[in-house]
Amino acid sequence: MNDSLAKLCPDLTEWPRTWQIEKDDLAAGRRIVEALTPFLHHLVSQGLARRTFARHRDNIWLLGGELIRRRHLDDELCKLPVAAALQQLVEGGGGPLIWPNISESEQESFDATCRKLYRFLQRGSLDYS
Repeated sequence: MNDSLAKLCPDLTEWPRTWQIEKDDLAAGRRIVEALTPFLHHLVSQGLARRTFARHRDNIWLLGGELIRRRHLDDELCKLPVAAALQQLVEGGGGPLIWPNISESEQESFDATCRKLYRFLQRGSLDYS
């Protein structure tokens, strides 16, 4: 993690623990962080205002937690590599509906971040290993 990302996202290495439901989720959470870190670097490189970056960062954290939750509900999603699972959750129109429900404005913010991630994914910027 470069210095800029470390300053803007100091708890990134703790995200897997915050998403953890079961013991195996920790390893999956680490893979999610590894897969999403290039996107976070991309956001840093855009020179976004701190609040704008923070909003996207928080939405990416929310997406990671949602992916962990959905892996418990969908055996097929659980079998996919993390980047492929992210491709299934994120689309051009936004991200998945968050459960438990978040406010409409929070969902709109989340969808905006997911659209940005979708465009990033379309460029082939995540590793599928």
